[in-house]
Amino acid sequence: MEIKIIFEDEELIIIDKPAGVVVNNAESAKGETIQEWAEKRLGITNHEVGISNGEQSSEEEFKSRGGVVHRLDKETSGILLIAKNPQSFLALKNQFKERKVEKEYLALSHGEIKPENGEINAAVGRLPYNRTRFGVLAGGRDASTQYKVLSIKYFVSNGKKEPLSFLKLNPKTGRTHQIRVHLKYINHPIFADPLYAGRKVGREDRKHLSRLFLHASRITFAHPTSLKLLTFESLLPQDLQNFLSLLKSSYPNPA
Repeated sequence: MEIKIIFEDEELIIIDKPAGVVVNNAESAKGETIQEWAEKRLGITNHEVGISNGEQSSEEEFKSRGGVVHRLDKETSGILLIAKNPQSFLALKNQFKERKVEKEYLALSHGEIKPENGEINAAVGRLPYNRTRFGVLAGGRDASTQYKVLSIKYFVSNGKKEPLSFLKLNPKTGRTHQIRVHLKYINHPIFADPLYAGRKVGREDRKHLSRLFLHASRITFAHPTSLKLLTFESLLPQDLQNFLSLLKSSYPNPA
């Protein structure tokens, strides 16, 4: 598996994750995962995980996760951080936990989102009736996502037109499927989302785009040892750029 490395030093690797690749090892994962790629690169061979007082040590967790600090969904592309040692793993993990990491995503969602700038605050949790999906739940964990509409595009198919919102999103928390769930919550699901766009809509979307339109485009964090503030960016992948180029930037009103 070829993975593009954006940056690497003695403490960490920053990669540009391609869509369609699972991040963490799992029995259900098909093909090589990012974790397996990282384990090979870092020479991590000991997968025995000990438990001390009910918790993993930073070294044990580093090994059990192959140095992968956070995660992206399988179909989400973009920036992913991998620590090269337990000390850097713990330092980076704590930055995520303390919400000191600034993350930016690009997405395309159904409909015209108004207002153009806003924040979605809604608790997210695993659905009790479907453990593979998440939703806005009263008993969920607090979750906050800021968004800005960059432009409105028009998707024309079978003589019908639909506005789509091209968005920049900044999640302030890191809940599983957070952005996808929050956009569904405000009735603007991400284009080609197989889980949250609705069965009929998702099936129709994927005739035109084979994967979720969500990309982790930018990240800012403190280097784990020098503490220097670093920012890295990832351009929108070619498949998503190509789809955007097919959309109309404006649509004439009927005479």
